Amino acid sequence: MSVHMLLGTKREMSQLFKEDGEVVPVTILEVGPCTVAQVKTEETDGYFGVQIGYGDIKLTRVKKPVKGHWKKVGAEPRRRIREVRLESASELKSGDVVKVADVFKDGDFIDVIGHTKGRGFQGGIKRHGFNSGPRGHGTKNARESGSTGANTTMARVLKGTRMAGHMGTNRITVRNLVVARVDAERNLLYVRGAVPGHNGGEIVVRKAKAKRAKKEDRALRKGKQQ
Repeated sequence: MSVHMLLGTKREMSQLFKEDGEVVPVTILEVGPCTVAQVKTEETDGYFGVQIGYGDIKLTRVKKPVKGHWKKVGAEPRRRIREVRLESASELKSGDVVKVADVFKDGDFIDVIGHTKGRGFQGGIKRHGFNSGPRGHGTKNARESGSTGANTTMARVLKGTRMAGHMGTNRITVRNLVVARVDAERNLLYVRGAVPGHNGGEIVVRKAKAKRAKKEDRALRKGKQQ
């Protein structure tokens, strides 16, 4: 059984043109190649899994334990390493290289995991969508958050109260994106839709866990219900 997840980088947003002239907005992702660092089995580890690595890194920035881990495999250390759980034993071996075309193909539904863009310190209006105050003459609370709690019974601010603070860099999973094209030579994945994060940001691409039905299937189901 092969892996169902690969590591990659968000490149940029672009567009594709179909044969009938339809414009398809896509996000270009550079996925793989990923090197297998370790294969785990039930006999040795109690479960099935595969460790994969992605990205180049200078050897001077790699710690000795990590160097030794990759030295056993006989491959160069990678910048990122992640473990993928499997339901059964994998045919992969330590040192194998997994490319994007080995896992994904045109028309697949995928989930993309990334971190949103950092926005720094923001107020309640931008961070939580609060309404602004009156902007009349003499008003001094145009963009203030307002009350944060009672001053008698509680006499404190409750945990979880929405306030101004750091915004962004949240881990987000965008589900059920459609693969518009796979460029096996350049390890590029053209995904229909938007992907979280900035250009050059690290992402995780996996096969969709809850794949949505195609338009034809949804129309057929709707007709049967009627």
